Formats: sequence, structure tokens, C-alpha cells
Amino acid sequence: MTAIRYEHIKTCKQTGARLGILHTPHGSFETPMFMPVGTLATVKTMSPEDLKAMGAGVILSNTYHLWLRPGHEIIREAGGLHKFMNWDQPILTDSGGFQVFSLSDLRRIEEEGVYFRNHMNGDKLFLSPEGAMEIQNALGSDIMMAFDECPPYPAEREYMQRSVDRTTRWAERCLKAHARPDVQGLFGIVQGGEYEDLRRQSANDLVSMDFPGYAVGGLSVGEPKDVMNRVLEFTTPHLPTDKPRYLMGVGSPDSLIDGAIRGIDMFDCVLPTRIARNGTLMTSNGRLVVKNAKYARDFGPIDENCTCYTCQNYSRAYIRHLIKCDETFGIRLTTYHNLHFLLNLMEQVRQAIREDRLGDFREEFFERYGFNKPNAKNF
Repeated sequence: MTAIRYEHIKTCKQTGARLGILHTPHGSFETPMFMPVGTLATVKTMSPEDLKAMGAGVILSNTYHLWLRPGHEIIREAGGLHKFMNWDQPILTDSGGFQVFSLSDLRRIEEEGVYFRNHMNGDKLFLSPEGAMEIQNALGSDIMMAFDECPPYPAEREYMQRSVDRTTRWAERCLKAHARPDVQGLFGIVQGGEYEDLRRQSANDLVSMDFPGYAVGGLSVGEPKDVMNRVLEFTTPHLPTDKPRYLMGVGSPDSLIDGAIRGIDMFDCVLPTRIARNGTLMTSNGRLVVKNAKYARDFGPIDENCTCYTCQNYSRAYIRHLIKCDETFGIRLTTYHNLHFLLNLMEQVRQAIREDRLGDFREEFFERYGFNKPNAKNF
């Protein structure tokens, strides 16, 4: 029996988007779903109780960072990541590959793995597919990610071909090294950049290995939104309909909706928490920068249409004051709001799928948010 099982509920007649339930050893959650990111075994400024209250079904933690601090053996001794951070719902861990390629300028890719330097102190490190599996097995996450090569955008086709081939070989090694397939599901990661034939090759290679789920990697790395959408359009048809599909590192409201329309079930991104720390907020009427002077005497909520803890209890003026004074409570309030906004957005997406009107919902949301306007501000 596989640890992860996808249950299809409905397909939107208007868009082809799908509603489902992902079953894991620590519970089930409806998809499409946004996953808050808890890089170091915590979603910044949020408690597990906060996350449950706002409806977060699953959170993500980072293999690379937890490997360095506090170390996967310490987390294993604590009884696994769930007990360590007091979270009894599903956890997804990435493989660490993205951090290896994004945080270290000094790295060398070999067939056995990647040699690189610790981004904090410069120590020499090595991470292989087998090492990524050992760390994630120790963490005990419900969903693990295969170790892949994360190529830059743009990349020459010849380089991308070599990268895809290597990612496939590494995926095979990850499957062999995975020690707990009965309690932890391992997802393969489709690469290939913007090249349709390479995406097809990567998807077909991974599907032949019968992973319990599949991620689309190498997007949200600087490419235009239309390129991302086009890649999804020619990638997801090659993925099984009875397995979950995860778009890695995507969290802007427009991309969540467009991704769902193109068959994606799961999303994650640091975007809502990162911009919250700078006082930038997602609202039903678009982007709001609460640090702006015009909010100094604005005693209304961040978003009058929002039911989150922040909007029900605190004003723009007060939150602006806290952010301007570098008070942690201000960041907590803005973070709560942004996460609630995206989780609520995905609930609206799921409801629109139930009612076969996700296309109409997209148009209404884009018009209200200003995404249809020239030079519209995004995040």
C-alpha cells in the first residue's frame, strides 16, 4: 500500500480544473491546496494552532536547512518532524536540491551528487540522491521529494537535456534509497525548462517509475507568467490523472488560479510570509502596502471583506505603526492575513470547481485584482 493516495472528486466542466482529496498518513486535505512554508520547522511567527485555525491542511519544511540546523538526527531522536514541531497534520519536505543550486555560488555537479559550500559558514558539503532520502526518512514527512537538478532560466537546450537525463537517473536512485515507502510518499520532479519535448521526456520517464505523486519543477524562477502557463499546458497532460500534481514554489494569487485551471493540485511558496514582513498585503481589491503614509490615520481593517483574525481585530493604522516600529506582532498580523487570504482563495477555487464556474471566477477575480490592466502591480 502506498502512503499517499489521490481521490478525484470532480472536474470543472468550464475549465478542466479538478477537485480532489489527498490522503496521507497524517490526515487528508482537499485540493487544489496552497501549502504554507515552514522552512526551519516553523512558519515564521505562526503557531500550529494559528495554521489550523486558518485551515492549512499541509505545510512544507526544508530538507537542506533542517539538515544544517538542528540536524536530521536530532529530529529523528525527537520522534520525527511532526513531534518536534508539534504539528499533527501532513508535512511535505522538499529535497534540498533547490537550495543547493540557489544559495551556493560555489558548487560542482557530478553524477554522484553535488559538492557545494554551506551558505552560512562556507564549509564544504556534499548532497546526493541517497543523502536526500536519508535526511527525509529521518524527518518523517508524509511527502518527500526526489533529489533533482534545478537548472536556471533561461538555459540552453543542450544543457537542459543533460540536466533532465541526470534528474531521471537521480530519481531512480531516490526510489532505491527510500527506506519507508509504506509511510512516506515520494514524488518525482518533472524538469525540462521551457522545452516541450524535454518536459514530455521527463514526465514519461518519471511516470514509468510509478511515483505516488509528481511535481513540476523549474518554474517560478524568473520566466514570464505566459511561459509558466504554456509549460503547464504541455506538461500536465503527460501526468497520471489518478496521482497528485504539485507546482513547486508558486504562490501569487493569479498563478494559483491559472495553475489550478491547468490541472495542478498543490502549491507552495514563501511569497505570502516574505512580503508580509515588509508590510505588503494581499486583499480582495489588490495589493496593499500598509507602510504607506496614507494609512497612518486609517482605522479600518486591512480588508473589509476578510474574516481573518487580523482583519477582525486590528486597523491599518495600528498595523502600520507596528511595522514601522519593527514590532514582531505587526509581522505576525500581516503574515496571518496573507496566509489566510491564499488559503481562503483556494477554498473559493474549490467551490468554483464544484459549481463548474472556475473560468468565470478567474475573470471576476482578475478584474477586481487589476491583473487585466496594463502594468498591473504584482508581487
